[in-house]
Amino acid sequence: MTEFLEDCKRILDEAWSETTRQGLASNPILDDTILREIVKRAINSKTKSYRYVLPTQLISKLANPSLDCKCLQASRGGSGAFDARSVNEEVVVKFDKDNENVLGGSPQPYVNNPLRKPEITPKYREQQKDKQGWDDLSVILKKVEVTNSPEFTGKVLRQTLYEILVRLSKTKVLYPVPQRISLEQTDGLINQFLSGQSLGDRPQAIGSALLETIGEEFKVFSEVKRSKTTSADASTGQVSDIECFDGKSLVLGVEIKDKELTLNEVRGKTRKIRAKGLSEFMFLLTKGIFKRDEKAIFACVQKEFSSGQNIYLLSFQAFVSDLLAFLGESGRKKFLMKVGETLDKYGSEIQHRRAWAELLSKI
Repeated sequence: MTEFLEDCKRILDEAWSETTRQGLASNPILDDTILREIVKRAINSKTKSYRYVLPTQLISKLANPSLDCKCLQASRGGSGAFDARSVNEEVVVKFDKDNENVLGGSPQPYVNNPLRKPEITPKYREQQKDKQGWDDLSVILKKVEVTNSPEFTGKVLRQTLYEILVRLSKTKVLYPVPQRISLEQTDGLINQFLSGQSLGDRPQAIGSALLETIGEEFKVFSEVKRSKTTSADASTGQVSDIECFDGKSLVLGVEIKDKELTLNEVRGKTRKIRAKGLSEFMFLLTKGIFKRDEKAIFACVQKEFSSGQNIYLLSFQAFVSDLLAFLGESGRKKFLMKVGETLDKYGSEIQHRRAWAELLSKI
């Protein structure tokens, strides 16, 4: 039994890791639109216990294809009977706890009345208050059992986990900002946060939060806007990742590069800067300048200065650290809160929001 539970945990961990890696852009996984909708309803069921059923029954089926995924109790007997409660409590309930109680935080959902039945089939429908919810589970599990294909079962599991990820993305994350924070602690916190891959989202959150804090503390910007990393500048109407305003006037554009800056990128951006009539623009560089383009980039910057555009090429890490020192401890604390607010406001993936919260909790 121990080996079986370990297999269930491994299957869930691997599938969840892949789901979070691909993010919310991975849908659809199942081609069957009707079945996708039923899975969505099941994970968001008004009956809390029902939300635990699909991950529990599906990982059990994948760990041992000979099991009947409709079965809830070993006492049911017959081919494929097994104790689903142990899988639920040892694997899925712990998964739920590790993920903000996304399914509802029930410690023993299979002990509750709705699931104290031998199996999930229409035979026990009339004993359920939530008949639609029971029907949804019956349809999905029957389809999995009749198909009896690990590939299909895996797809249903991944669709299930996708819906859990959607649900989790709407869950509020608490950011435990410490009462005191030194510059060294803040620098270390940021470096750890930026070490995770995020397609530019984490650096933008740090840069935007910092400039917003500077704007409020020293009254230099009335508003700071950032774009979502999945949106192109053209679609948002912004000239850069982050835009700082004084009233209605755009006074500073900031582009954060999470790879080496190239000449083509500088040229492309300067055309947009000129068209926008913007005179102050920063490239904040996390990986520096592409070596072969270095001289040409500096020449381009000098040329733009003659035309009225001030373009700054700055180290992202040094820029952030220097401004955090300038802000002082109270400003750093405000900045830490702003990072969380920015992650929430711009819909950052749950793994980035949770990473920031976890790092804060360790200070």
